[in-house]
Order: sequence, then structure tokens, then C-alpha cells
Amino acid sequence: MDPKKKETIKEEELVESTQQTEAAQETEAPQQETPAQEEELTPEQALAKQLEEANATIEDQKDKYLRLSAEFDNYRKRTMKEKAELIKNGGEKSISSILPIIDDLERALKMMETAEDVVAVREGVVLIFNKFMGIMGQNGVQMIETAECEFDTDFHEAIATIPAPTEELKGKILDCVQTGYTLNGKVIRHAKVVVGE
Repeated sequence: MDPKKKETIKEEELVESTQQTEAAQETEAPQQETPAQEEELTPEQALAKQLEEANATIEDQKDKYLRLSAEFDNYRKRTMKEKAELIKNGGEKSISSILPIIDDLERALKMMETAEDVVAVREGVVLIFNKFMGIMGQNGVQMIETAECEFDTDFHEAIATIPAPTEELKGKILDCVQTGYTLNGKVIRHAKVVVGE
């Protein structure tokens, strides 16, 4: 056989064997990397991992609970303080609206010392009274009507009964001894009345 041919055959065999070796290494390499990448956990390790995750969740929930509890406590304290402030100064608006009436009454008292006209003094007092009732009405206070009204235990308190002068006045209010008042529709003082029977 020709020596050149022998060399060519040897070179071809050498190239083939090199290619086969490289191919074998390429196929083996991924197989060797796979177990390292996909390392399976033992049951103890899996439980430890779950425990760690559960503890992290518990810590997170505990933190949220503590923050929420603190916020609610602050809210409760703030509302208690606001309620106490309302109770303490709740009548401020009403009192402020009555102050002009007190000023009018002071002026009326001074005028009464030197006034000789009783009718003028009476008219002044009536004006002050009407102004006062107007301010009370603005604050939700209303007088309970009694004149010849049917007796109603929700609004009236009978302190006496007398024979009715006519048949139509039986069960009706004949006289009001003390005026009653409502505040925003709620009775704050019953009217004391005399009822016909």
C-alpha cells in the first residue's frame, strides 16, 4: 500500500476518533451537570425550608397585627379625647347665641330704673322675649303647643282635671301651668297642664 494513502487513512481515523471523543464529552457533560443543578432535598431539609417560610409569614403577620393594634389604640384615644372635648364645650354655640339676649336684658334693667312709661318697658321685654325664642328656635328648641289641644301623654303632664265647660272641651287642655319644650323633636320638658273631664 502506498505510504501516502496510509497517512491519509490514519489522519481520517484520527479525526473521526477526535470527533467521537468530543461528541461523547458533550453528551456526558450535561448529564454530569444535571444532578448538581437539580439537587433533591431530603425530607428533613424540605421540612426545615417549610418551617423557615412559615416563620417568615408569622413574623410578617405579627408585624401587621402590632401596627394595626397601635393604630386602633391611637384612634380610640383620639375619639375619647374628641368626645370629652364635645361634652365639655358642646354648649358653646348655644351659649354664644344667648349672649346678645343677656346684653338686651342688661339694657332693659337700666332703662327700668328711670323709665316712667310702663307700656314701653313691657314692649321692650316682649321684644327681648321674642328675640330669645327666635334664637332658641334656631338651636332646635320649640314650645309644646297646649291651647285647646288634645291631651297627649307624650308631650303633656296632667297636674289637675276640672269639669269641662262644654262637651267639646272634654279630654282637651284647658290651661297650661308650665310650658313644655322639645329639642330637635325630643321632649326635654313636658308641659304641665290642666285637662277638662
